[in-house]
Amino acid sequence: MQCFFVEFRCELGKAYSVAEELANREIASEVYSVSGPFDLLAKFYVSDDVDIGHFVAENIHSINGIERTQTTLTFKAF
Repeated sequence: MQCFFVEFRCELGKAYSVAEELANREIASEVYSVSGPFDLLAKFYVSDDVDIGHFVAENIHSINGIERTQTTLTFKAF
């Protein structure tokens, strides 16, 4: 399994609807509201054979209300 995180900057007033859509799609293992330059942080797990770039483009960027994302790949858990 591959683990990665995506930070979301949402259009004004859209953070809750973006979070709800992530939950409805059942693609994120965890979704948090956060402070700072981004509004939401989500943790994802995908199979080793899944291309993360395609997964993000097809499953995340299609959600209305997202202004910008930043994806962080993980390598090893301690």
